[in-house]
Amino acid sequence: MTSLKDSFQSMLFIDCPACKRRALKSKWEKNNYICPICGHYRTMNAYDRLAALFDPGSMHELDRKYPAADPLQFPDYQEKLKQQKQKTGLNEAVVTATGRIGGINCVVAVLDSRFFMGSMSSAVGEKVTRAIEHATVKKLPLIIFSASGGARMQEGIYSLMQMAKTASAIEAFSRQGGLYISYLTHPTTGGVTASFATLGDITLAEPGALIGFAGPRVIEQTIHAKLPKGFQRSEYLESHGFVDKIVPRNEMRNTLIDLLRLHNQKAGGNGFTVIRDFAQKA
Repeated sequence: MTSLKDSFQSMLFIDCPACKRRALKSKWEKNNYICPICGHYRTMNAYDRLAALFDPGSMHELDRKYPAADPLQFPDYQEKLKQQKQKTGLNEAVVTATGRIGGINCVVAVLDSRFFMGSMSSAVGEKVTRAIEHATVKKLPLIIFSASGGARMQEGIYSLMQMAKTASAIEAFSRQGGLYISYLTHPTTGGVTASFATLGDITLAEPGALIGFAGPRVIEQTIHAKLPKGFQRSEYLESHGFVDKIVPRNEMRNTLIDLLRLHNQKAGGNGFTVIRDFAQKA
Protein backbone atom coordinates (compact mmCIF):
# COMPACT_ATOMS: atom_id res chain seq x y z
CA MET A 1 0.00 0.00 0.00
CA THR A 2 1.37 3.42 -0.99
CA SER A 3 2.18 5.59 2.02
CA LEU A 4 1.18 9.23 2.34
CA LYS A 5 4.87 10.16 2.14
CA ASP A 6 5.34 8.22 -1.13
CA SER A 7 2.23 9.80 -2.61
CA PHE A 8 3.43 13.28 -1.63
CA GLN A 9 6.89 12.67 -3.11
CA SER A 10 5.41 11.36 -6.38
CA MET A 11 3.53 14.64 -6.71
CA LEU A 12 6.72 16.70 -6.30
CA PHE A 13 9.43 14.51 -7.83
CA ILE A 14 10.01 12.39 -10.93
CA ASP A 15 12.44 9.46 -10.96
CA CYS A 16 14.50 9.12 -14.14
CA PRO A 17 14.33 5.56 -15.54
CA ALA A 18 17.79 5.99 -17.09
CA CYS A 19 20.02 7.46 -14.36
CA LYS A 20 17.69 6.50 -11.46
CA ARG A 21 18.09 9.98 -9.99
CA ARG A 22 15.20 12.01 -8.64
CA ALA A 23 14.49 15.61 -9.61
CA LEU A 24 11.71 18.07 -8.92
CA LYS A 25 8.73 17.68 -11.23
CA SER A 26 8.88 21.43 -11.90
CA LYS A 27 12.42 21.03 -13.26
CA TRP A 28 11.30 18.25 -15.60
CA GLU A 29 8.41 20.39 -16.82
CA LYS A 30 10.63 23.43 -17.35
CA ASN A 31 13.06 21.24 -19.31
CA ASN A 32 10.30 19.80 -21.57
CA TYR A 33 10.40 16.43 -19.76
CA ILE A 34 14.09 15.87 -20.41
CA CYS A 35 15.95 14.65 -17.33
CA PRO A 36 17.76 17.70 -15.88
CA ILE A 37 20.53 15.38 -14.68
CA CYS A 38 21.32 12.95 -17.51
CA GLY A 39 19.29 14.23 -20.50
CA HIS A 40 17.00 11.18 -20.82
CA TYR A 41 13.72 11.85 -22.65
CA ARG A 42 10.40 11.03 -21.01
CA THR A 43 7.07 10.96 -22.82
CA MET A 44 5.67 14.43 -23.47
CA ASN A 45 1.89 14.50 -23.57
CA ALA A 46 0.03 16.17 -26.41
CA TYR A 47 -1.15 19.27 -24.55
CA ASP A 48 2.27 19.95 -23.02
CA ARG A 49 3.86 19.70 -26.45
CA LEU A 50 1.32 22.03 -28.02
CA ALA A 51 1.77 24.51 -25.17
CA ALA A 52 5.54 24.48 -25.75
CA LEU A 53 5.02 24.91 -29.48
CA PHE A 54 2.29 27.50 -30.10
CA ASP A 55 2.50 31.22 -29.46
CA PRO A 56 0.67 31.95 -26.17
CA GLY A 57 -3.09 32.32 -26.60
CA SER A 58 -3.13 31.28 -30.27
CA MET A 59 -4.17 27.63 -29.98
CA HIS A 60 -7.63 26.49 -31.07
CA GLU A 61 -8.32 22.77 -30.73
CA LEU A 62 -10.07 20.91 -33.54
CA ASP A 63 -12.61 18.10 -33.03
CA ARG A 64 -12.00 18.00 -29.29
CA LYS A 65 -15.12 15.96 -28.57
CA TYR A 66 -14.82 13.55 -31.50
CA PRO A 67 -15.66 10.20 -29.88
CA ALA A 68 -13.79 6.92 -29.90
CA ALA A 69 -15.68 4.11 -31.63
CA ASP A 70 -16.12 0.37 -31.10
CA PRO A 71 -17.05 -0.84 -34.61
CA LEU A 72 -16.45 -4.54 -33.87
CA GLN A 73 -17.96 -4.59 -30.35
CA PHE A 74 -14.64 -6.02 -29.22
CA PRO A 75 -14.87 -7.68 -25.77
CA ASP A 76 -14.11 -5.26 -22.90
CA TYR A 77 -13.02 -2.54 -25.33
CA GLN A 78 -15.62 -0.03 -24.16
CA GLU A 79 -14.48 -0.42 -20.57
CA LYS A 80 -10.82 -0.02 -21.56
CA LEU A 81 -11.65 3.12 -23.53
CA LYS A 82 -13.40 4.51 -20.47
CA GLN A 83 -10.34 3.77 -18.33
CA GLN A 84 -8.02 5.44 -20.83
CA LYS A 85 -10.19 8.55 -20.92
CA GLN A 86 -10.21 8.78 -17.13
CA LYS A 87 -6.47 8.18 -16.90
CA THR A 88 -5.38 10.67 -19.56
CA GLY A 89 -8.21 13.21 -19.84
CA LEU A 90 -8.25 12.57 -23.59
CA ASN A 91 -11.09 11.32 -25.80
CA GLU A 92 -8.65 9.64 -28.17
CA ALA A 93 -4.93 9.21 -28.85
CA VAL A 94 -4.50 12.36 -30.93
CA VAL A 95 -4.99 16.07 -30.34
CA THR A 96 -5.34 18.34 -33.38
CA ALA A 97 -5.24 22.13 -33.32
CA THR A 98 -4.61 25.32 -35.23
CA GLY A 99 -2.43 28.11 -33.92
CA ARG A 100 0.58 30.30 -34.57
CA ILE A 101 4.21 29.26 -34.32
CA GLY A 102 6.47 32.29 -34.47
CA GLY A 103 3.53 34.28 -35.79
CA ILE A 104 2.79 31.84 -38.64
CA ASN A 105 -0.57 30.07 -38.71
CA CYS A 106 -0.42 26.30 -39.08
CA VAL A 107 -2.21 23.04 -38.27
CA VAL A 108 -0.65 20.61 -35.80
CA ALA A 109 -1.60 17.04 -34.84
CA VAL A 110 0.07 15.31 -31.89
CA LEU A 111 -0.29 11.62 -31.12
CA ASP A 112 -0.26 10.90 -27.38
CA SER A 113 1.30 7.56 -26.41
CA ARG A 114 -0.42 7.57 -23.00
CA PHE A 115 -3.71 6.61 -24.69
CA PHE A 116 -3.51 2.99 -25.92
CA MET A 117 0.15 3.58 -26.81
CA GLY A 118 -0.91 6.17 -29.40
CA SER A 119 -2.40 3.42 -31.54
CA MET A 120 -4.36 4.44 -34.63
CA SER A 121 -8.06 3.76 -34.28
CA SER A 122 -10.79 4.78 -36.71
CA ALA A 123 -11.33 7.93 -34.62
CA VAL A 124 -7.61 8.78 -34.62
CA GLY A 125 -7.46 8.30 -38.39
CA GLU A 126 -10.53 10.50 -38.86
CA LYS A 127 -9.17 13.29 -36.64
CA VAL A 128 -5.81 13.24 -38.43
CA THR A 129 -7.57 13.27 -41.81
CA ARG A 130 -9.77 16.20 -40.78
CA ALA A 131 -6.70 18.12 -39.64
CA ILE A 132 -5.01 17.49 -43.00
CA GLU A 133 -8.13 18.58 -44.87
CA HIS A 134 -8.41 21.71 -42.71
CA ALA A 135 -4.82 22.59 -43.63
CA THR A 136 -5.64 21.98 -47.30
CA VAL A 137 -8.72 24.21 -47.32
CA LYS A 138 -7.12 26.99 -45.28
CA LYS A 139 -3.79 26.71 -47.15
CA LEU A 140 -1.81 26.28 -43.95
CA PRO A 141 1.41 24.36 -43.24
CA LEU A 142 0.87 21.01 -41.53
CA ILE A 143 2.95 19.49 -38.73
CA ILE A 144 2.28 16.01 -37.32
CA PHE A 145 4.06 14.61 -34.25
CA SER A 146 3.92 10.82 -34.36
CA ALA A 147 4.22 8.52 -31.35
CA SER A 148 2.45 5.22 -31.83
CA GLY A 149 2.53 1.47 -31.42
CA GLY A 150 0.68 1.12 -34.75
CA ALA A 151 -2.88 0.21 -35.67
CA ARG A 152 -5.27 -0.60 -32.81
CA MET A 153 -6.00 -4.31 -32.71
CA GLN A 154 -9.45 -3.91 -31.10
CA GLU A 155 -10.73 -2.26 -34.29
CA GLY A 156 -9.24 -4.71 -36.77
CA ILE A 157 -9.65 -3.78 -40.44
CA TYR A 158 -11.22 -0.44 -39.49
CA SER A 159 -7.93 0.69 -37.96
CA LEU A 160 -5.92 -0.59 -40.94
CA MET A 161 -8.15 1.38 -43.33
CA GLN A 162 -6.93 4.59 -41.67
CA MET A 163 -3.53 4.06 -43.29
CA ALA A 164 -5.00 4.50 -46.76
CA LYS A 165 -7.32 7.32 -45.67
CA THR A 166 -4.63 9.45 -44.06
CA ALA A 167 -2.15 8.79 -46.88
CA SER A 168 -4.76 9.82 -49.44
CA ALA A 169 -5.44 13.05 -47.55
CA ILE A 170 -1.69 13.79 -47.45
CA GLU A 171 -1.47 13.20 -51.21
CA ALA A 172 -4.31 15.66 -51.85
CA PHE A 173 -2.64 18.19 -49.55
CA SER A 174 0.68 17.74 -51.37
CA ARG A 175 -0.92 18.18 -54.80
CA GLN A 176 -2.15 21.58 -53.64
CA GLY A 177 1.42 22.54 -52.77
CA GLY A 178 1.13 22.29 -48.99
CA LEU A 179 4.13 21.94 -46.68
CA TYR A 180 4.00 18.88 -44.42
CA ILE A 181 6.60 18.52 -41.66
CA SER A 182 6.59 15.07 -40.06
CA TYR A 183 8.15 15.00 -36.58
CA LEU A 184 8.90 11.47 -35.34
CA THR A 185 9.07 10.81 -31.60
CA HIS A 186 9.54 7.69 -29.47
CA PRO A 187 8.16 5.28 -30.53
CA THR A 188 6.82 5.58 -34.07
CA THR A 189 5.97 2.12 -35.36
CA GLY A 190 3.49 -0.05 -37.26
CA GLY A 191 0.70 1.38 -39.38
CA VAL A 192 1.49 4.98 -38.44
CA THR A 193 5.03 4.58 -39.78
CA ALA A 194 3.60 2.87 -42.87
CA SER A 195 1.28 5.80 -43.60
CA PHE A 196 1.32 9.51 -42.75
CA ALA A 197 4.41 9.51 -40.50
CA THR A 198 6.78 8.83 -43.39
CA LEU A 199 5.14 11.02 -46.02
CA GLY A 200 6.51 14.37 -44.88
CA ASP A 201 8.20 16.87 -47.20
CA ILE A 202 10.61 17.35 -44.29
CA THR A 203 11.11 14.59 -41.72
CA LEU A 204 12.45 15.49 -38.29
CA ALA A 205 13.01 13.20 -35.31
CA GLU A 206 13.80 13.41 -31.62
CA PRO A 207 17.07 11.89 -30.37
CA GLY A 208 16.99 8.17 -29.64
CA ALA A 209 13.47 7.62 -30.97
CA LEU A 210 12.52 4.09 -32.07
CA ILE A 211 11.21 4.37 -35.62
CA GLY A 212 10.17 1.39 -37.73
CA PHE A 213 7.38 -0.91 -38.82
CA ALA A 214 8.00 -4.11 -36.85
CA GLY A 215 10.10 -4.16 -33.71
CA PRO A 216 13.77 -5.23 -33.76
CA ARG A 217 13.10 -8.57 -32.06
CA VAL A 218 10.41 -9.48 -34.59
CA ILE A 219 12.75 -8.62 -37.47
CA GLU A 220 15.61 -10.65 -36.00
CA GLN A 221 13.33 -13.64 -35.49
CA THR A 222 12.10 -13.32 -39.08
CA ILE A 223 15.43 -12.95 -40.87
CA HIS A 224 17.45 -15.02 -38.37
CA ALA A 225 20.21 -12.41 -38.24
CA LYS A 226 21.55 -9.89 -35.75
CA LEU A 227 20.62 -6.29 -36.59
CA PRO A 228 23.23 -3.48 -36.63
CA LYS A 229 23.75 -1.56 -33.41
CA GLY A 230 21.25 1.27 -33.07
CA PHE A 231 19.06 -0.13 -35.87
CA GLN A 232 15.70 1.73 -36.09
CA ARG A 233 16.87 4.52 -33.81
CA SER A 234 16.63 8.05 -35.18
CA GLU A 235 20.42 8.47 -35.36
CA TYR A 236 20.79 5.35 -37.50
CA LEU A 237 17.94 6.45 -39.75
CA GLU A 238 19.38 9.94 -40.17
CA SER A 239 22.74 8.48 -41.25
CA HIS A 240 20.90 6.38 -43.86
CA GLY A 241 18.82 9.26 -45.26
CA PHE A 242 15.45 8.26 -43.81
CA VAL A 243 15.35 11.27 -41.44
CA ASP A 244 16.39 14.76 -42.58
CA LYS A 245 17.45 16.08 -39.19
CA ILE A 246 17.47 15.05 -35.54
CA VAL A 247 16.13 17.94 -33.47
CA PRO A 248 16.47 17.94 -29.67
CA ARG A 249 13.21 18.76 -27.92
CA ASN A 250 14.51 22.04 -26.51
CA GLU A 251 15.22 23.17 -30.09
CA MET A 252 11.83 21.99 -31.43
CA ARG A 253 10.03 25.33 -31.51
CA ASN A 254 12.93 27.39 -32.89
CA THR A 255 13.66 24.83 -35.60
CA LEU A 256 10.02 24.79 -36.70
CA ILE A 257 9.90 28.60 -36.68
CA ASP A 258 12.95 28.69 -38.98
CA LEU A 259 11.41 26.15 -41.37
CA LEU A 260 8.02 27.86 -41.43
CA ARG A 261 9.53 31.29 -42.04
CA LEU A 262 11.76 29.97 -44.80
CA HIS A 263 8.77 28.28 -46.41
CA ASN A 264 6.52 31.31 -45.94
CA GLN A 265 9.04 33.57 -47.68
CA LYS A 266 9.39 31.18 -50.61
CA ALA A 267 5.61 30.90 -50.87
CA GLY A 268 5.15 34.67 -50.95
CA GLY A 269 3.46 34.66 -47.55
CA ASN A 270 0.42 32.62 -48.62
CA GLY A 271 1.39 29.46 -46.70
CA PHE A 272 1.75 27.16 -49.69
CA THR A 273 4.29 25.94 -52.27
CA VAL A 274 6.60 23.44 -50.65
CA ILE A 275 10.38 23.76 -50.28
CA ARG A 276 11.31 20.21 -51.19
CA ASP A 277 15.07 20.63 -51.20
CA PHE A 278 15.45 21.81 -47.59
CA ALA A 279 17.37 18.71 -46.54
CA GLN A 280 19.96 19.27 -49.25
CA LYS A 281 20.41 22.96 -48.36
CA ALA A 282 20.47 22.51 -44.57
